Amino acid sequence: MQNLRKKFPVLNQCIYANTASAGLLSEDLMEWRQGHDLDFLIGGSEMKNKGFAHMPEIKKTVGRFFYCKPENVALVPNFSLGLNLLLEGLSKDKTVLLLHNDYPSVNWPFETRNFKREYVDIDGHMEERIYEKVKSGNIDVLALSLVQWVNGVRIDFDFLKQLKKDFPDLMVIADGTQFCGMEPFHFEESGVDILGASSYKWLLAGYGNGFFLVKDGIKDQFELKGIGNGSVNNDASKRDSIPFCKYLEPGHLDSFNFGSLEFALNFLDEIGQENVQAQLQKLSKKAMTSFSELGLLQPFVSQRNQHSTIFSIKGDEKLFNKLSEKNIVASLRGGRVRLSFHFYNTEEEVDVIATLLKRWTSK
Repeated sequence: MQNLRKKFPVLNQCIYANTASAGLLSEDLMEWRQGHDLDFLIGGSEMKNKGFAHMPEIKKTVGRFFYCKPENVALVPNFSLGLNLLLEGLSKDKTVLLLHNDYPSVNWPFETRNFKREYVDIDGHMEERIYEKVKSGNIDVLALSLVQWVNGVRIDFDFLKQLKKDFPDLMVIADGTQFCGMEPFHFEESGVDILGASSYKWLLAGYGNGFFLVKDGIKDQFELKGIGNGSVNNDASKRDSIPFCKYLEPGHLDSFNFGSLEFALNFLDEIGQENVQAQLQKLSKKAMTSFSELGLLQPFVSQRNQHSTIFSIKGDEKLFNKLSEKNIVASLRGGRVRLSFHFYNTEEEVDVIATLLKRWTSK
């Protein structure tokens, strides 16, 4: 992983602990993008038409990466737009279970459409509370982030599989924006029915691209309404036979943005998703131990069996500014300081941050 750091020039200037806000641009992807736009400069519409024709191959790449059939992959500019298009086709008589303080783009689309809703807290008993709510028989849809944006709490994936096994009629919609790219994920074998994600964080694909993955068994619960010329690939004769995922693609798909997604997925495959996972597990363990010993984490976080590499530590804007002065890039979220680490981070960087925090918090 040390050699890979050279591909991310930002790391020469700072300790970048902010992938949960924005994943870094690699030199390799930048060079690909420059080549793409040079081709556009020279080739004009001819080049772009080739880009449009390449979209099925990009869907195959996404499907291969996440173990999903290509025809069940929808390419979307971001998670938020994709979910809003989906919910326009979901009956409003559904009762939805949400998590308090989950990412706004998960909760707000359900709330503004006045779905019947229930909530559970994000805490050490989150899975138990979800199970009890679903067991009550009142819940049709569970919608949640796989990893929480503020504190990095990660839902137990084995729990989701068991939940779906015990309650097969439950629809599980998940936001993978703060998860996808952290480790291998087998969508078809998961407990998730619909997975959406923006790709500018852990997938390192830049802005303007994302995807939705959909299982066959869930499609008949929707009457999707999003439609446009992109839904039929410029062939009006297909107006009455639009596949499910093409309703989520009503407009043109940009070869620059989705080509960036394809490039990023191939890049992660070259590194090896298992290697990324191993590095993140080391960083998570190191950070969990260091920040727990300093008493900076919410108590329940350190008691959970698994955690991501996103950590919400006790601290305000004053602490955030101190970190910034030491060239440590983080975020203020939920009244605390959020630190997040990707494979290009090192255990030594976690130690540097922990040493500073110990010095500042012990005064």
